[in-house]
Amino acid sequence: MNRQSSGLHKLALSVALTLGTLAANAADVTLLNASNDPTRELFEQYNTAFKKHWASKAGETIEIKQSHGGSGKQARAVIDGLDADVVTLALAYDIDQLHLKGKLIPENWQSRLPHNSSPFTSTMVFLVRKGNPQQIHDWADLVKPGVSIITPNPKTSGGARWNYMAAWGYALKGNPANEAEAKTFVEHLYRNTAVLDSGARGSTVSFVERELGDVLITWENEAHLTLKEYGKDQFEVIYPSTSIMAEPPVAVVDQVVRRHGTEKAAEEYLHYLYSPEGQEIIAQNFYRPRDPAILKKYASVFPEIRLFTIQEIAGDWHKAQAKHFADGGIFDQIYQNR
Repeated sequence: MNRQSSGLHKLALSVALTLGTLAANAADVTLLNASNDPTRELFEQYNTAFKKHWASKAGETIEIKQSHGGSGKQARAVIDGLDADVVTLALAYDIDQLHLKGKLIPENWQSRLPHNSSPFTSTMVFLVRKGNPQQIHDWADLVKPGVSIITPNPKTSGGARWNYMAAWGYALKGNPANEAEAKTFVEHLYRNTAVLDSGARGSTVSFVERELGDVLITWENEAHLTLKEYGKDQFEVIYPSTSIMAEPPVAVVDQVVRRHGTEKAAEEYLHYLYSPEGQEIIAQNFYRPRDPAILKKYASVFPEIRLFTIQEIAGDWHKAQAKHFADGGIFDQIYQNR
């Protein structure tokens, strides 16, 4: 065999061995989870646990890929062709768009899992720098002159819409007739915003790493993750007197899983979030679990706070979206005037 033939033989053998290794390492099932910004750490831990669970239950290996971004942007990406098998987003309105605009899921998707397909809850809190130099204790303190606020853009971020509606609900003070006062209050709040990032994690980066602003309005879990990563000697979490009960939902994307043949794996992936192990991982990542026993176990992490729901202050998310966040809505009106 001449040198050239020998070289070609070795190359062919190397390619064959490489392809064989790739085939041996290839997962039996692959899922893509399109999620919102602050869930990166949650699903990194959860996916590791679920791989073991699926191997034990189905006898298959599974690879789980993640896509993260602002909740509204993620919903639009899936409608535009992002091949997500499941979505785990910030609010039901965004997942509803997969039915209304993409015909990718049925209208009754929320009825397929407990608690309207929301395996955990959260709320919106304040993150301030150590010592709380601006003495921020409640929503009213955010509209004081000289206070600089960091919050995402409600046009792209589900967390930002929860932030906005939490402020709106506080300003209503339980009285729907206070809408004019609520609009004025929220307008003053957004006059104090330093930057509107596209998603919640971007706002955290602006506040923590770029050192912009005096206060970050954010998810409860995002605030505690910041303390965990950067230390309590740098930041403090402030719980306002009242806030909104955030219920981030999850859904299988029916049209995608049928095409991929991943229905069973995708359904189990979401069901397992409700399991004791799934709920424990949720609590460890500072989301409030639905399981009462696990929530009680982490009572010291999740202080009691008076919460109101989106239904109480807006009817539902479709009404809130049309009134506050659609083009020409209240948010556009107040932000143009800042």
